[in-house]
Amino acid sequence: MLTSLPFERASKAPGVGIAPLRRTPRSLKQEYQEFILHRLEEYKNTLPRAELLQIGDEAVRELQTSAQDQYLLTEVLLLEHVDRIIARRLRLPSFPRWRQKHRALREAQREPTHWGFDRGHPIVPWAARVEPGDVVMVLGAVALPEALFLAAHDAEVFLLDQDLGAVEAAEGRAVAEQLGGGAFQALVINFGSWFPDLAPSLVVIAPACLAPLRAKQRSSLIADIQVRTPSGGVHVVLPPANESRGVIPLAPEALQTLYRGWQVQRGRRAKRAGFTAIKPPRQHDTAQPVMNVSD
Repeated sequence: MLTSLPFERASKAPGVGIAPLRRTPRSLKQEYQEFILHRLEEYKNTLPRAELLQIGDEAVRELQTSAQDQYLLTEVLLLEHVDRIIARRLRLPSFPRWRQKHRALREAQREPTHWGFDRGHPIVPWAARVEPGDVVMVLGAVALPEALFLAAHDAEVFLLDQDLGAVEAAEGRAVAEQLGGGAFQALVINFGSWFPDLAPSLVVIAPACLAPLRAKQRSSLIADIQVRTPSGGVHVVLPPANESRGVIPLAPEALQTLYRGWQVQRGRRAKRAGFTAIKPPRQHDTAQPVMNVSD
């Protein structure tokens, strides 16, 4: 769970709300192995079949030369050696060299300026409260910088959008930032019919992604996510981004009415500055999830 949830700012005594569940973050070795595996698969996907077969023949020759009939040449050994040949071609870094660069990159990614926003952004205070492995749900590919910012803080981030092209672009950016794999997943979903089975402690909503929905669909979607959110969980509704032509903007105020009974904190910078809503401890959920049932 998120730590130090400020449900009641007047009460700063320890033990308020739900005690955080500490999770073990992925080791650097695991992240390195994911990085190497992704680079290898990415390279293989760019090669024609004939060239892949040539690498396989090269691997067979090298293994036969080094083995000198000391062991049986198996498919597993062959595949592993193919990966080693490709790693040589790509000059992939060793673990110590990768670790040094990775630490510097991750430190930079944990600064909001890396993603184009400042410390006054409404998501920044919550990044410090994210526990390793916390489930974070981000609605709208336009909020990709916020999603990757939270992934850099070891959250398990799920970015949801209805646009396939936007999701594919998000996946590409995550890979470029070395935040793919278990830290970040982008999913194409239909907000009106199906929703992944997640229990997010932090939800980030870009209002623009909900603009195409009817008011009843938006209400059902938000109600479903509210039920899934544990007590003490947080929803951050972002300020409206620069809307593209042809898109009818949806103001954050249109969603605020759906958070009755939650503690709502308005942004201070402008009228349409978004808001943060915190689910009260031990709130009895009266709404029922409806988004997993097709119309």
